Amino acid sequence: MLKINIGGVPEHFNFPWLKCIENNAFQEVAHVNWKDCPGGTGEMATALEKQKIDLAIMLTEGSIKEIESGKPFKIIQKYIETPLLWGVHVDAESSYETFDDIQAKKAAISRFNSGSHLMTYVLAKNNSWNFEALNFKVCKNLDGAINALQKKSADFLLWERYTTKPYVDNGDLKYLGNCPTPWPCFVIVSREDFYNKNTQEILQILNIINSETSKLKNDPNLPSVLSERYQIKLEDARDWLSSTEWSQQQLKTENFQDYKALLKNFGILR
Repeated sequence: MLKINIGGVPEHFNFPWLKCIENNAFQEVAHVNWKDCPGGTGEMATALEKQKIDLAIMLTEGSIKEIESGKPFKIIQKYIETPLLWGVHVDAESSYETFDDIQAKKAAISRFNSGSHLMTYVLAKNNSWNFEALNFKVCKNLDGAINALQKKSADFLLWERYTTKPYVDNGDLKYLGNCPTPWPCFVIVSREDFYNKNTQEILQILNIINSETSKLKNDPNLPSVLSERYQIKLEDARDWLSSTEWSQQQLKTENFQDYKALLKNFGILR
């Protein structure tokens, strides 16, 4: 039987995959294994290229950038229809209070071409900053980024708002505001060769995950499950669910071109 390794961030967005795997929902199609990728889209792109994973739940902006750079990847479906709410954070003891205060300061990122890297350009564009003044410190993951802020080797970080909120609540981070993506936030990506060789099995996998995500929010216990599993407050889980919609649709060619144009406008694509 076909083995499929799927990678994604260890965050609440990907709960449906874990639920399906734990419930053996894919067992008639393939042996499906999940790999946490705390380094985000940059880590997933490397893992896809090195064939350590076969499918990845990647940020839209990162996947398009990788494809446009010549990587043999294919977006096979949208995964989250709604934008991602990126929180802008500094160390809790920092004197920074506004976006203006962090202009030309150093951003902590997981990897280059990760969302934490690329969304800094969106923040810069939205606030009329000079792209050339942006500078970065690679920190591998969220823990590394928070550590960099505390050691003052970086000044601010962008990360998914509800993932970082517990660190704001416990006094590790100060929250300055949001920077939402101007596109649907997550897509499902495969290597072209793997997709072409295993198209039928992948389509069956998509049918199963789409069936799960289409009914997931009907579960009244879902906020409690997410709260416990991902260590976020119950009211935050409810807020996040109220603003999040999973997708079961293809990414249309015209949408891909629209997002490409936006990425060029934000300085992410040249």
